[in-house]
Amino acid sequence: MPLMQENEGIVLFYPNVPENAVAEVSKVLSSRWIGQGPKVAQFEKEFESKFLTENLALAVGSGTDALHLAYILAGIGPGDEVIVPVFTCTATNIPLLYLGAKIRFADVDPRTLNINVDHVRKLVNEHTKAIVCVHYAGLPCDMDELAGIAKECNIPLIDDSAHALGATYKGRNIGDITDFSIFSFQAIKHITTGDGGMLTIKNRDLIEKTKRLRWFGIDRSAKQMGHWENDICEVGYKYQMNDIAAALGLAALAEFDKTLMYRKQLFAEYEKQLAGIDGIKLIGTGVEDREHAAWLCTVLADRRPDLMNKLRSFNIESSQVHYRNDRYTVLGGRRSDLPNMDMVEDKYLVLPLHLKMKRQDVEYIGKVIKSGW
Repeated sequence: MPLMQENEGIVLFYPNVPENAVAEVSKVLSSRWIGQGPKVAQFEKEFESKFLTENLALAVGSGTDALHLAYILAGIGPGDEVIVPVFTCTATNIPLLYLGAKIRFADVDPRTLNINVDHVRKLVNEHTKAIVCVHYAGLPCDMDELAGIAKECNIPLIDDSAHALGATYKGRNIGDITDFSIFSFQAIKHITTGDGGMLTIKNRDLIEKTKRLRWFGIDRSAKQMGHWENDICEVGYKYQMNDIAAALGLAALAEFDKTLMYRKQLFAEYEKQLAGIDGIKLIGTGVEDREHAAWLCTVLADRRPDLMNKLRSFNIESSQVHYRNDRYTVLGGRRSDLPNMDMVEDKYLVLPLHLKMKRQDVEYIGKVIKSGW
């Protein structure tokens, strides 16, 4: 039997809240600051120290907030074409609708489920304002190729790194490579702040503008001087992080190396258990120039409904989690030029991967799958 509680079975996700997080949050609740204050600034600095050497970090209320700000800073506006992955959380693409941009969906690479570089090359044109990539499940995209296309066209490359905290590409940390990167600290990510996000920016000249945009367009430092030095000249948003969330983030950041290592160990165990099984293929293996962050364990499975039913009968959760975004009416509806997405649409399946699991849980899942479906 699996090691997780029998009444729950092996659940798909489970939040990772460090033991010392309660004490850290309690300190904040007893302090003067519970909104955006010194803990937010500390979280930003410690995040930079841990993951960044070139980019700077600004903490916000969600990964979606960070994406919206990145798109604004990239100069995306009404009618601008933006190339995006069709397979991602809708949060990647919904903020482009806020701006009136024209979404151009790129197909998936069937080996990784990341954005397909060859299709990006076909889509890019004189109207393209930006390219957006998502490191699906935590495996980095083909960053050299994407960056090369962006450079040739003199447009920004923006990476949605919501899955990929701790991932590396050719020895460089994801979040430090592109013009703009975003991270998510939503409930079930590697680091959770309940909800929250981080925007990383390469151009330091944009930092003060970004600080204004995340706080109604107000220059907070001028406001705190106590006199009229803080006129609002641009539309801003309420996108700041608060100190309660930042305290959670700092607690998780302190033990991040252990978190990432354990998730990678579970992923490696899946690779071992699923090797050689007919009708199933683990996504994200066999790529040697990048390090997987192991947020999701995704397989391509023949007869997916049958496998899901088999797993459910043994009290093991599984799900698609994300869906092709052209299924949604708000994003324009079904496209006909995405053959790879069509090919994998009925096959991909996410298996449990989180810190409440033990290696024996993965062995158990492997044993169930090996018995057939």
